[in-house]
Formats: sequence, C-alpha cells, structure tokens
Amino acid sequence: MSKSRLEAFSDGVIAILITIMVLELHVPHGFDFAALRPLVPQFACYAVSFCFLGIYWNNHHHMLQAVRHVDGRILWANLHLLFWLSLVPFTTAWVGESFFAPAPVACYGVVLLLAGSAYYVLSRLLIARHGADSLLARAVGTDLKGRISIVLYLLAISLAFPLAWAACAIYVVVAVIWLVPDRRIERVLAE
Repeated sequence: MSKSRLEAFSDGVIAILITIMVLELHVPHGFDFAALRPLVPQFACYAVSFCFLGIYWNNHHHMLQAVRHVDGRILWANLHLLFWLSLVPFTTAWVGESFFAPAPVACYGVVLLLAGSAYYVLSRLLIARHGADSLLARAVGTDLKGRISIVLYLLAISLAFPLAWAACAIYVVVAVIWLVPDRRIERVLAE
C-alpha cells in the first residue's frame, strides 16, 4: 500500500500537537515585561517540546522518503508513535506549570522514552518490509543516535526525583543530538 496517506496523516497530527502546545501558553496578567517572568518555565518547556516534535516530524519525513510501501504493521507502529507524541503537550504543560517538579519531569521523560522506542520500532518494521539491503537499512545502520537517546532518557528519568534540573538538562542534550536532520538518509537518497 502507498505511504502517502501515512505521511499526510502523521504531518497533520504533529501540526495539531504543536498547535495544542502553543494554546497552553496563556497571556500574562500584566502589561510590562515583568509580567512575562512567571511564564518563563512554561515557555522553556514549550520551546524544548516544540523542538522534539519538529525533530520527530523532520526525521519521520526523511525516513519515509527512503521507503516505497507500508503495510498494516507499519500503520499500527506509526499510530503507536503518534500516541506517545500526542502526550507531549500534556506533559509539557504539567512540567511548566509545576515549575519543574520531579514527578512531571519524570513523566515527561517516560513519554519521550516511549516515543523514542516507538520510533525505533517503526524504523525496524520499515527496514523489515524493505529488506536489509534497502536504502533505509543502509542509512540507519546500527542507529547509534537512537540507542544513545534511549539510554539518556532512562538516565534522566532515574535522575528526575533527586535532580529534576539534571533530568531536564539531559532532555535538552537529546534534543541537541537530534536537532540536525538525519544526514545519513539524505546521503543514501542522493546516491
């Protein structure tokens, strides 16, 4: 079956998630710059989560450019990824409104961990569908960045209760690791 509907649906869902997140940012109750101060934690969480959703959108796009077909298992794996991404606005708002309290920071990490795991599963199913010698398989290779991300998420979740700030710093590190689009796929597609 064609991949076009999966791409269009995924693009729409991610766009809606970004819109939902920005709607959680409320107008300040004052008319000077000091009125923005209480919103700094919420805006910081929004900015990091916006980056994460943008990273998923960008890498999802690149990954699907390297494949031709999808099947039912891939459709369900994609929905599994979108499920976890759909929880990003909720956990983002919770972290921001709690001023980085440990439980919300840990839950944010769990959602990121499960989204990362779902993305990994989706990539493996796409590789299985197209073969070990496919463009995607060659581009992804051992997926070192993906594996490192999972380990960092686990570390951050374990640090959330004693050091919530350290967990948040690790989430930012993961975003920075992925911020640059996946050039491996672009290189293979250009060949």
